[in-house]
Amino acid sequence: MDTVEDQTGIILDALQRAAAAHGVHEAEELGGKFDEQWPLWYAGHMSRTLAESGYRLVRTGTDDDK
Repeated sequence: MDTVEDQTGIILDALQRAAAAHGVHEAEELGGKFDEQWPLWYAGHMSRTLAESGYRLVRTGTDDDK
């Protein structure tokens, strides 16, 4: 099982990739304008990056999930 440090590294890598790609997106696709919807863009990019690397988010069951 991945440790918290391993998981942090995976998320950090995905976040850094998203940041770099988003800079290109703002410059090239938005003409240098600030992207008001950046959280949605980041979430989509990170989800695709993680899926392409074989990761998936899984919610573990809790007592509240009945």
